[in-house]
Amino acid sequence: MTNEYILKTAMAQSAIDSGCAPDDFTKSEPVTVESRPHPDARRYLKLPFFLDLTSYGGNIVASGSPEILDFAAKFISRDDFCHCFETPAIYELNRELAKYGHHILHMAEYFLPDIQELERAAQRNERGINLGNSRGFETRLLYKSDFAPLYTPEWSNALCAHRAELDTLGVGAYDGNRLIGLAACSADCDSMYQIGIDVLPEYRRCGIAKTIVTLLAQEIIKLGKVPFYCAAWSNVRSVRCALASGFKPAWVQITAKPIES
Repeated sequence: MTNEYILKTAMAQSAIDSGCAPDDFTKSEPVTVESRPHPDARRYLKLPFFLDLTSYGGNIVASGSPEILDFAAKFISRDDFCHCFETPAIYELNRELAKYGHHILHMAEYFLPDIQELERAAQRNERGINLGNSRGFETRLLYKSDFAPLYTPEWSNALCAHRAELDTLGVGAYDGNRLIGLAACSADCDSMYQIGIDVLPEYRRCGIAKTIVTLLAQEIIKLGKVPFYCAAWSNVRSVRCALASGFKPAWVQITAKPIES
């Protein structure tokens, strides 16, 4: 698996989700498309979007309902399009969305593995794992059959009880027989698995999160799937974990939802 393959796979999936062509994300000009349901979209998405803005860094693709697309086309056509994802522009966008009973609800940054960085992270973590094992820490590969007792609040980022059928594979960190960290992935679409991570508070800042995220990413790649990682812009701890685990920023996305939701 190469970095080029990983990025193309992600763009192909984003194209399915947005209802556009994969190369729309590589254009220099903005793109607007009508959002439509698709059987191969990421399974947690509720399509069609009223409005969704996705950027891989070169432009913005707006996918949405016909009544908002004229406004969206003007909104994303500014020269400083990156600022469309910042607070002043979000206020402007929300004022327009409110006319239709919607507002921006989801704002996230997505990360993809860099194969070389992932390998370097694994090499660094091997030294950390050895140090950890000398203190009684170990890592174990976990499967769907191991997850049943783990749908509890402390593991709610790694596993999702509402979509338990998608939770596929995990790597647990243990202090003796106590689970102290869990990275798990959900089969959100056919080609890509999303990683979530939780570490018990008293065991944080010990390198556990980056160790098990890196290990899980490698296991996902062995399955022929592309791992991806999502974090809120404000979740500095999670972003640092992604970077330390061999991931790099790939795309950003904001999505409107009905105000009553």
